[in-house]
Amino acid sequence: MTPPDPHAFARDWVAAWNAHDVEAVLRHFHDDVVFTSPFATRVLPESGGVVRGKDELRRYWTEGLRLLPDLRFSVEAVFAGVSAVVITYRNQNDVLVNEVLIFDGDLVREGHGTYPAG
Repeated sequence: MTPPDPHAFARDWVAAWNAHDVEAVLRHFHDDVVFTSPFATRVLPESGGVVRGKDELRRYWTEGLRLLPDLRFSVEAVFAGVSAVVITYRNQNDVLVNEVLIFDGDLVREGHGTYPAG
């Protein structure tokens, strides 16, 4: 299977996040997904920034939304690779973020939340 249409995926992804619908976001992810984010070290310190599996990802994002009730994303750009989609967005703090998503078929197998250095 091939990755989904990048723009359609980004539209679904941002709509689910802005609705704070964790289950709708998770529908796009494999059960054995690996997701990294520096924010994960604050939300789930024991993770070391690496979240493994859909259940842990649910726990991370649910707690993250509890800590950031005003979370909101605005997509700035979408990039596509062979099996990758990168969504560049601004968050509720006007910070530019890149979400790097690696697909296995039509589901995300690996994801990386990346933020400005320094």
